Amino acid sequence: MGVQGLTTYVEGNRQFLQDVKFRDSRLVIDGCSLYFRLYFNHGLDQQHGGDYDAFARLLTQFLSALAACNIQPYVVLDGGMDPSDKKFATLRQRLQSKIKEADNISHGRSGSILPILTRDVFIQVLSQRRVPIYQCSAEADWEIACLAHQWKCPVLTNDSDFYIFDLPGGYLPFNFFQWTNLNGKASHRYISARCYTTNGLCHWFGGMNPELLPLCAVLTGNDYGTPKDAETLLAVLDVGRGGGRGKGRAPSSRIEGILIWLSSFSSPAEALEEVSRLMGEEGFRGKRGQKGGLSSQLWAGMQEYHLTPQSSLAYWFSGGKAAPGGWTSGLAQLPGCLSLAAAKGFLAPLVVDALVMHRVLLIPQVENSKLSSSHCSARKIRQAIYGILQQTGSVQLLRGPGSGVQAQDTMVQENFSQGMRGGRGRGGRARGGGHSSGGRGQDCIEKAAGGGTMQTQGSSAPICVEEYDRLDLNLRKNQEEAHPPRTPIHLDTLGQAPVAVRLGVLLEVLGVKESDLAAVPLHLRLAVAVTGFWVREAIPTPSQPQVQALVLGMVYGELSWNNQPGATHYQYAVPQLNWAAERNVLSGLDRQRVRPGERRGLDVGVAHSLSQWQACLWSALCLNQLLLQPLPEPHLSWLFSGTLVHGILKYLKGGRAAESLLAGGSLSGQLYSSLLDVVRNCSSKAHPSSSATGRGRRGRGRGRRGRRGGGRGARGRGQGTEEINNRFALLMSEEESDDDW
Repeated sequence: MGVQGLTTYVEGNRQFLQDVKFRDSRLVIDGCSLYFRLYFNHGLDQQHGGDYDAFARLLTQFLSALAACNIQPYVVLDGGMDPSDKKFATLRQRLQSKIKEADNISHGRSGSILPILTRDVFIQVLSQRRVPIYQCSAEADWEIACLAHQWKCPVLTNDSDFYIFDLPGGYLPFNFFQWTNLNGKASHRYISARCYTTNGLCHWFGGMNPELLPLCAVLTGNDYGTPKDAETLLAVLDVGRGGGRGKGRAPSSRIEGILIWLSSFSSPAEALEEVSRLMGEEGFRGKRGQKGGLSSQLWAGMQEYHLTPQSSLAYWFSGGKAAPGGWTSGLAQLPGCLSLAAAKGFLAPLVVDALVMHRVLLIPQVENSKLSSSHCSARKIRQAIYGILQQTGSVQLLRGPGSGVQAQDTMVQENFSQGMRGGRGRGGRARGGGHSSGGRGQDCIEKAAGGGTMQTQGSSAPICVEEYDRLDLNLRKNQEEAHPPRTPIHLDTLGQAPVAVRLGVLLEVLGVKESDLAAVPLHLRLAVAVTGFWVREAIPTPSQPQVQALVLGMVYGELSWNNQPGATHYQYAVPQLNWAAERNVLSGLDRQRVRPGERRGLDVGVAHSLSQWQACLWSALCLNQLLLQPLPEPHLSWLFSGTLVHGILKYLKGGRAAESLLAGGSLSGQLYSSLLDVVRNCSSKAHPSSSATGRGRRGRGRGRRGRRGGGRGARGRGQGTEEINNRFALLMSEEESDDDW
């Protein structure tokens, strides 16, 4: 949420902000605001896909600063979309704006795009540091405010809605939170900050009742929109010129004019009664007003800011074992194991949105806008996620007419006739008294040719999820089919499924056998499997140097991770491991980075290909989380650094061998050859996923697949890189471009 223009107004009137020396306190942190501000305020890379290692270091420094001042952070994150749909128009507008900004960045112009894995890195670092965290089922603002209100501690965020919530401990705007410059003696460190309280604002307006501030927010306009007749009321009041019942000087802004007008009332009821009179309504009757009238709409909007005395998160953060609030209501309908994972931040919002809303928003990336969206390469993974979410025999969720969600008991059936995975139905996609939802089913039917789809009981229409993604520079809604994996797995018994079964589902979707990954360290297996999937699915096909650069980036990350103080070292079978030599390799790789200020034009083709890889990894992380992590997540902050991979790729394109960057490093050389060999093996096989239904949608033909012939070959850990490169060479003819391998 956010109130239009309120941050500008408050920051322009510093009397509303009090200087404080912040220490020795709890601090409730708006997690989404924190990772956005940390990333953008410190100039981290956006153009090359993100530098997650730099972001992780920055976040660690932030947490260390809090610890030095005896500040205990409690991080609360947004989850899925608001089921009421009240904010969906705003979300669409923002997504469209981000598509344009990503294109601007790809052409060297200004913009702000958060790299796609930033949130996942954020959660991983918090978990490693044992910072208390909670992911809400939808937007977090209200939960944050309730918790801070109960604890009487401040909130750290950059959300202007917190100028409206009445918080005893106040609101610390991130812009004034000087965590990089600690003050005070060692045992009494503090962070200089500025604190806002509603009492301070209301005192400035003659002791105005703080309960009137939500009415100011709704009249001004927030992310939930503004009632259509609000502009008419404001025109009647002429708030810009100090009209209405307010007294004193003319206001400096519309917000100030509204506050002056509101300050003349003793309560919201009195103000809404005046609204009813001005708008010719019958009167504000018992907090309801005339049905559909402006006063009634304003009252409803004000309830978004009404806080309850007890926060369910207080119990969670005091050691509660069960997921509170929205995860245990009838809304999300997640099994207990997934509810707990979601509350801890280990279940992606995409999964929740697909289940609750049958709708997902795909994150824009910096890529070639003339080509298909990078998310097209991960389509099969998302189809499998949607298919698993429909495999349940208990309560199904249907979107209500226009907004909200309604639960419906359904009987389900499976259809495996002739290899077709007919699925588990939702009782139809009906809305409003059993009428058809319109053209959705037909859209899905037209796209279903060539493979199995999920079908509702008693209906031939397959189940689809609405995906909002980029087409050229426009936001487009697509109907994506749900395809359950071949391996039977049910959402409501997921927690009882053996790890081997869940792992089998994951690897089936990625088109990899467990034996293929035997030579890979456990924490890298998901990333390597995804890389093989990416090579098969991405269009244009990734080049050999692109794959080599990605793998070298993984080697760099592995060396960096093992060089961290206190890191849990993976035991590599390398005799007489020389860490001094490995550090030299590390330094040599690091020197290849694209440095800030270098006048290198972005290779948009490379950026697009690596965005496809990140899209595949992002979707695979979602699937792995849905399956309760049968594979450990890779250390994302050490797995990929955009400036590093782009720089290494330029080095390789200059005609130099990848091995020249690994000279003297026995571990790095062995790891590189092993990972590269496994990626090659994983990428050369036919894809066995149940969702392999052809590539008809969006013109995604696979005419070049025939070039990838050849057998598997050896897969030993110590495989020489020369032999591997010879294998790559066999896959390339002199006539083929650098984009094929």
